[in-house]
Amino acid sequence: MKNEKFINHWRSRVYRFASGSANGKQVSGISYCQLDKLTYAGNLANLKDIENMSNYKFVKADICDFEKMREVFAEYEIDGVIHLAAESHVDRSIKDPFSFAQTNVMGTLSLLQAAKLAWEGNFDGKLFYHVSTDEVYGSLQPNGGFFVETTKYDPHSPYSASKASSDHFVRAYHDTYGLPVKISNCSNNYGTYQFPEKLIPLFINNIRHNKPLPVYGTGENVRDWLFVEDHARAIDLIFHKGKVGDTYNIGGFNEWKNIDLIKVMIKVTDRLLGRPEGTSEKLITYVTDRAGHDLRYAIDSTKLHEELGWEPSLQFEEGIEKTVKWYLENQDWLDNVTSGEYMKYYESMYNL
Repeated sequence: MKNEKFINHWRSRVYRFASGSANGKQVSGISYCQLDKLTYAGNLANLKDIENMSNYKFVKADICDFEKMREVFAEYEIDGVIHLAAESHVDRSIKDPFSFAQTNVMGTLSLLQAAKLAWEGNFDGKLFYHVSTDEVYGSLQPNGGFFVETTKYDPHSPYSASKASSDHFVRAYHDTYGLPVKISNCSNNYGTYQFPEKLIPLFINNIRHNKPLPVYGTGENVRDWLFVEDHARAIDLIFHKGKVGDTYNIGGFNEWKNIDLIKVMIKVTDRLLGRPEGTSEKLITYVTDRAGHDLRYAIDSTKLHEELGWEPSLQFEEGIEKTVKWYLENQDWLDNVTSGEYMKYYESMYNL
């Protein structure tokens, strides 16, 4: 993935997409094939900066459609897959676990089998890279160390259970069939173009509109936060230089209690909106805790740093400043994606 414009686009959209990359081959001029079902979080407007590039092709399809995946592999002679397609919001998984099992487990299996059949007999130069989550490891105690690549899986939500299952299938295809694979498990992403069911864009938007900021429980749950562009750099490194068959953890070395993170967002957003400091703290609204809410996630990225030289490029305060500015400067984008069905979901989720 040497094309800089494509990498820049990919960095800012790492949340949503499954990407197939025909590396080293020109298939009717196509080097990068990006595939997405375009469900509720899909937005073709996000592709404006690359949609007309000569070495890029967008394909609207469902990864659960096995025959379609076989067609895509054949038509574009796919020899590398970066698999980011997933149902990814824990709250939605609690309400609809079947959709998460279908997409995250069966969709991954569909891609794996399509890759195996397309590449069978010649795995040289081929790669299936599966992007996963730290939530598969379960929950840590407040001073309970960090997740490492060998931490035993202990998923607690339907989302994390579905991702754990998909990770196991990827490893099974490597161990059973010799499929060349790599896996990475990342911490919470934040940055531009993130669908506002996620905490940071949700709260920026609510502060902008003086709406309640729903905080689960007491807000003491701890998460490690990873700037999306740093995540994309790590994916690029792992894809090109990581060891086949290995797993790499990607974390921001950046733990925050939810309530402390929220107060930082309030401070930055109020300042950028020209409001007196602390104006929006009155919007904090404590709601019933999420079922099975994990207490703490914390990733140890030592392996990625020592083997591939990766480290985060910025501290959280700088990253959140850039992120808040982007959402406030792109209010039309926010307004477009927070209409219709999103509002129905939001109201049912938080009872606000």
